[in-house]
Amino acid sequence: MADKFWQDRNVFVTGATGLLGSWLTEALVEHGANVVALVRDSVPRSRLATAGVLGRVNVVHGALEDYALIERSLGEYEVDTIFHLAAQTIVGIANNNPLSTFESNVRGTWHVLEAARRSPLVKAVVIASSDKAYGDQEKLPYDETTPLEGRHPYDVSKSCADLISLAYAKSYGMNVCVTRCGNFYGGGDLNFNRIVPQTIRSVLRGEQPVIRSNGKPIRDYFFIKDGAEAYLMLAEKMRALKIAGEAFNFSNEIQVTVLELTKLILKLAGREDLKPRILNQARNEILHQYLSAKKARRVLGWRPRYTLEQGLRETIAWYREYFAAQ
Repeated sequence: MADKFWQDRNVFVTGATGLLGSWLTEALVEHGANVVALVRDSVPRSRLATAGVLGRVNVVHGALEDYALIERSLGEYEVDTIFHLAAQTIVGIANNNPLSTFESNVRGTWHVLEAARRSPLVKAVVIASSDKAYGDQEKLPYDETTPLEGRHPYDVSKSCADLISLAYAKSYGMNVCVTRCGNFYGGGDLNFNRIVPQTIRSVLRGEQPVIRSNGKPIRDYFFIKDGAEAYLMLAEKMRALKIAGEAFNFSNEIQVTVLELTKLILKLAGREDLKPRILNQARNEILHQYLSAKKARRVLGWRPRYTLEQGLRETIAWYREYFAAQ
């Protein structure tokens, strides 16, 4: 990134207490940005709080569903750049609670975009979509021309939010870009029903890790530090390149089954004696999914810095320290 690009820039981050949000917010603060974080729930154990970042940002307490709050925040804090990361991100919760998922993921997205449209100082908006927005496709890997065809509640919510974002760019000339990433993992993820933190917690406790699926779904796992850097690079490049209204996949371009990932964590943690217990209970899951990041490499000059093994080593170390401090 260009030196001093973020210095004194006013940045609005939704979902700042989440996994990606905490790392991105910390990076922005370190680069000198004035960050305004939209926070719905108080999460005292979130990495944003435990790393001491929360006390270095302006916090707006409220929900995406409160349109007036978002518009007021963008105006009063003279926001220049928006990173819209907040969402209900758990597939199982979406299956059980589709309405609340649609409210946050779809309605929340058009609230952010409409507020940005009505805020003349906003110059760039980055919207976090997901590889799940593509739905279940036969042609792999997914690239940015792959149709958005979500079929289950979470996937549909991301397909809708993605299309609404691109509509605002095309219809109103807004500088909006969409990111579609694989499954984020890394230190600070406190959603322990996700495979990486759940497995690491089990291993560190000496317990047998549990796999809810049959272990065969193939996913694209993406280290959170690479993700935060990708978001920052995209937001910066949006000023110089004519890429408004475009989407970018960010990925390590790997294919790993859930069972392979679990076994790798056991190996790196030195606990291969703990054999995974496979429940085969998952439903509404895409079976095979991974992304092409060719466009991001070509247009943005982006490259991931971490391999899966390197990222998992850092992640395991983070959780060792986290649980030791409790």
